[in-house]
Amino acid sequence: MEILHSKIYGEERTETPLLVFHGLFGMLDNWGSFGKEFGELMPTHVIDLRNHGRSFHSDSMSHDDLANDILNYMEFHKIEKANLLGHSLGGKAVMQFAIKFPEKLNKLIVVDISPKAYPPHHQGIIKALQTVDFETVTSRQDVEKVLGEYIHEKFVIQFLMKNLYWTEDKKLAWRFNLKTLAEKYTEFVSNAIKFGVFKGSTLFVAGANSNYILPQDELLIRQQFPDSKIIKIANAEHWVQANNPLDFNAAVKDFL
Repeated sequence: MEILHSKIYGEERTETPLLVFHGLFGMLDNWGSFGKEFGELMPTHVIDLRNHGRSFHSDSMSHDDLANDILNYMEFHKIEKANLLGHSLGGKAVMQFAIKFPEKLNKLIVVDISPKAYPPHHQGIIKALQTVDFETVTSRQDVEKVLGEYIHEKFVIQFLMKNLYWTEDKKLAWRFNLKTLAEKYTEFVSNAIKFGVFKGSTLFVAGANSNYILPQDELLIRQQFPDSKIIKIANAEHWVQANNPLDFNAAVKDFL
């Protein structure tokens, strides 16, 4: 059984651990400063999802897979009960976990995603990533140039470029498993999480300038997460924790 790769802050502390999961094409490094800050208060595990970062690659990528990975991780690290935080795709993973294994969960934090199915909306990014030919590019600048032909938001390019690394045979490559993420994309984006109810305390954190959690999603959220509240973080888009870390971190601390 393969165990997700993680970085643990405040491992020596005795409070209920917080497990943190990034979004699609992200990696645990995106949550490094958050991990450091929260590691002062509780053991904080910042974790790479399967097919991302330094975690294992697999041909399978369903919400159930992601939920089972969390369970395996907790059992491996001998964590009886945890607080979970997930952003975007990581949010889908922690919601599915909450519904499948509610007894393992203390509090749940879902960042800028709802339980619903989303229409596919990353096709441009996937096409850009697939266009990069690692046989011909020789520098990070080359990769940036190819991505720039398809993607016009500078911060999105920089976010994706964090996944580049040099292989042992001196070639650039992506850390994420682009093949599976492209093939299974509709399975994990265009599917709602399985219907079920998590009765525990839940916080949904939306970016005030993001359209991932809409007013009409609130009914579905309340049906599946009856003890939940939804808050909006000002001056934040989809990457809430990066856009306004001060208010975001304060809201999470307050909830925990």
